[in-house]
Amino acid sequence: MATGCPPTFEEIALTDSMTAWAAAVEGAATWWAGALRRGATPADLVLESVRWWGEMTRRQPPSWSSPHQVVFEAPVARLRDFSTATSADGLVPTLVLPPQAGHDSCIVDYSPQQSQMRTIVDAGLTRAFTLDWIGATEETKDASITDYLAVVDRAVEHMGGRANLIGDCQGGWLATIYAALHPERVNTLTIAGAPIDFHTGEPVIHAALTALAPNGNLDFYRALVTAGGGRLSGEHMLAGFIMIQPDNEIGRQLQLLANLDDVAHVERYREFEDWFKHTQPIPGAFYLWIVEHLFRDNELIAGTLQIEGQRVDLGRIDCPLNLLAGATDHITPPEQVFALADYAATAEADIVRDTTAGGHLGLFMGREALSDHWPQLLAEVLGRSR
Repeated sequence: MATGCPPTFEEIALTDSMTAWAAAVEGAATWWAGALRRGATPADLVLESVRWWGEMTRRQPPSWSSPHQVVFEAPVARLRDFSTATSADGLVPTLVLPPQAGHDSCIVDYSPQQSQMRTIVDAGLTRAFTLDWIGATEETKDASITDYLAVVDRAVEHMGGRANLIGDCQGGWLATIYAALHPERVNTLTIAGAPIDFHTGEPVIHAALTALAPNGNLDFYRALVTAGGGRLSGEHMLAGFIMIQPDNEIGRQLQLLANLDDVAHVERYREFEDWFKHTQPIPGAFYLWIVEHLFRDNELIAGTLQIEGQRVDLGRIDCPLNLLAGATDHITPPEQVFALADYAATAEADIVRDTTAGGHLGLFMGREALSDHWPQLLAEVLGRSR
C-alpha cells in the first residue's frame, strides 16, 4: 500500500483470514463504542441499520475510468484501445487479457488511482489495448475455447500481428495457451495470478473440485450449466468466491457499519462492491471445458491438451516471461504461476519472478502491486518492445 493512502477494499477483502476477522471484530466494536459515546437511542440504531442495509444492497454497474475507444466487438469480447495520441511508432503494442470469472473486465481500469491500463501507458507502453469479455447470451452460450483464442488472434492482428501479452488470472492461462499455439505472434508474455499448474501449491479450487466431482465425475458442474440454460451464472461464481473466505465478506460489511459517516470509506466500499457484486454469465461449454481439461486433468502441465487437433506445447514458448504472484493469494498460489518457467523454453536470464504482499485481486488493482511491482515488470517489457 502506498504510504499515506487509506486501505482499499481489495486490500481488506483479499487479505488473510485472521486479518479479515480482526477487521470484522474491530468494525462491530467501533460501531458499538460510537453508539455508546454519542448516546444513540434504539431509534437511532434502527436508522443506522437501515442506512447500512441500503448501502449493502444498492448497486450500479461498474464502469471504465480512463479515456479509450472500442475498436471492435466480437460475440465474446470487445477490443478497447487505450493508446495515447503520442504513441511511439514502431513500438510493439501491448494487449491485456483480463480475468474471465463472472465479473466485468473493467477491473483492469478500476479507478483513476488504481488502473492497470494507466500504469501500462505511464510505463511508456503507449500502444495499449485490452479485451473486454462480454457476458454470455443465448447466442454465445456454446462459445468454446476456440472462439476465445480467435478473438485474441483478431486483436493481435488488428495491432499489427505481434504483441506483448499480459494475462490476469484466467486471462493469463488463455494468453499462455495462445503463446504456445502462436509463439511467432508474442513478443513478451506476462501473467499475474494465472494458474498454469492447477494442482500444485494449495489449490483451493482443485480441492473443491475433488469434493464436488468424486472420481472425476463432472455431473455437478454440468447441472450448474443446465440450471443456467446453458450458461454458468455469475451469481454462482460469486457465491463460490465468497465461500472460499466468508470471513472477508463479513469483515467488509461490518467495517462499513463502523464507518457509515466516513464519506471516503463509503465511496471506496461502493466502488468495490459495484464491481465485485455485478456479475455476468459465462458460456457453459467454455466453462465445462475449463473444468475438465484444466482444473480436473491439468492438461497444460501433462502436455496432453489439444485444441482443434493441435497439441498445446508449453515448450514452444521461448519469449521473455514476467510472472507475478501474490503471497496471500488463496485463489492462485504462487507455485501455480511460477510453474510456467519450468515448462517454457525461455532462458532463465529472460524470466522475471515477482511476488506482492497481497492477495488475488490486488495483483490487478491493488496499490502495492500497481506502484511497487508492475512498473518494474513493465520496464522489462518496454525494453524489449522498441
